[in-house]
Amino acid sequence: MIWTTHYAWWVVGLALIGAEILLPGFFLLWIGVAAAAMGIIVWLVPDMGVILQSVLFAALALASCLAYWKLLLPRQPRPPHGSNHLNRRAEQLIGRRCVLESAIVNGRGKAHVGDSQWLVDGPDLPVGASVEVVGVHGAMLKVRPAP
Repeated sequence: MIWTTHYAWWVVGLALIGAEILLPGFFLLWIGVAAAAMGIIVWLVPDMGVILQSVLFAALALASCLAYWKLLLPRQPRPPHGSNHLNRRAEQLIGRRCVLESAIVNGRGKAHVGDSQWLVDGPDLPVGASVEVVGVHGAMLKVRPAP
């Protein structure tokens, strides 16, 4: 039977590791590592039955995933909380200071931020006032007078 050869486990391991390239996360990688380890075990013990192989593979897959979650994942550097602003350009501006291009009247105005102009929401302030971005609502920046 093909599942009793070590080559089959190596093919399964390579397929799972290859699928990891197409899918996000590290889940399939560790199951693929377990399948490759099973290939080594079956190579060393060629008379192992299919049921024992299946049980051992499940245990290795669980152990490799747990080892990743408990040992490797906590050691990976993480960005500070709230700093993941990929594809959310406006949120990158929180905390930044800018100058009003047009006065804030009835809570609405415009500010010059970097090389662009943004709609702002905040207390009424005159043109040229320095403001600090404190939040984002859609494409509008929430501002307050800069200290």
